[in-house]
Amino acid sequence: MKAVFVEDAEKISVKDIEVPELKPNEVQIKVKVAGICGSDIHTYKGLHPFRKPPVVIGHEVAGEVVEVGASVTKFKIGDRVTVEPQIGTGESEGVMTGNVNYSDTRLAPGMGDWLGTMAEYFASPEEQVIKLPDSVSYDQGVLVEPLAVGVHAAFKADVQPTDRVAILGAGPIGLLTLIAVKAKGVKDIVVTDVLDYSLQVAKEMGASEVINIKDNTNWIHDAKQSLDKGSFDKVFITAGVPGIVNDSLNLLRKGGRVVTVAMFHGQQSVDIEQLQQNEKEIIGCMTYNRPDTEEALEIIASGKLDVEKVISHKLHYEEAGRGFTIVDKKKDKSVKVLVSFE
Repeated sequence: MKAVFVEDAEKISVKDIEVPELKPNEVQIKVKVAGICGSDIHTYKGLHPFRKPPVVIGHEVAGEVVEVGASVTKFKIGDRVTVEPQIGTGESEGVMTGNVNYSDTRLAPGMGDWLGTMAEYFASPEEQVIKLPDSVSYDQGVLVEPLAVGVHAAFKADVQPTDRVAILGAGPIGLLTLIAVKAKGVKDIVVTDVLDYSLQVAKEMGASEVINIKDNTNWIHDAKQSLDKGSFDKVFITAGVPGIVNDSLNLLRKGGRVVTVAMFHGQQSVDIEQLQQNEKEIIGCMTYNRPDTEEALEIIASGKLDVEKVISHKLHYEEAGRGFTIVDKKKDKSVKVLVSFE
């Protein structure tokens, strides 16, 4: 089968490899479409903490079941499916508490012998596979996993319909966090970024206001004034850039909550005096759990919010290298790039 490899830092190749042998508890999926995620870019750049080149890349997927293992009971050939691509292993805290995202030994595609999803076939344990309703397309189905990240972030923030929300970063995860927040009934949502085209997508997806913060030293003031309601109840950090934690605290009302969704590298300074004296909170947010994935699918299946607006490109797998380049360099007005295996 054909598979997309990150061979080395910023080096993508497409190679022929053997179709993985199916284990008794596994489902073999004919991949229709896979997504390029921000964490895939971290692998592509050689920065990911545990997914290292050379590796078959990808963890977002939608496709059709073409074979089932001997012990599989929940799926049959022809089922249309997506996958929650994480497994808690051993007697870890994640396994013991039911929070897989807490697992120190969490297994994901591209780790060990579990190949990534950017291949013609992808094998997954039955428990991680989720059937797609007939009303959900494959392109929508591949968005279930990244939307689950936004849903988990909204859960960690304890989002309420009356909240004033700021989302700092209009990349795919920021935009899908916007969808998750809107699904909670929130109306007052300000999205910031440095790219006008990403902000236009945020506006089309339902942001109340958008602000380009590039070369704007007064953007925090502008954000507070944009809703004419002052500081924010909840702030989501969906871009891991320097200084953004303190920026988020400056946006926040007393007693408000910041949720860190982006992947960070290195340290961030924190204005501990502001945090302590105003009883503000900073909450960590790591991937998702099964309830988040199920809620993400429900949001998509409802058809009430247009998640597909986040998709800017759909490329054949032979163009995967171009896909990684345009996502990494933010070229061609790229937002969410899908890789097709049809």
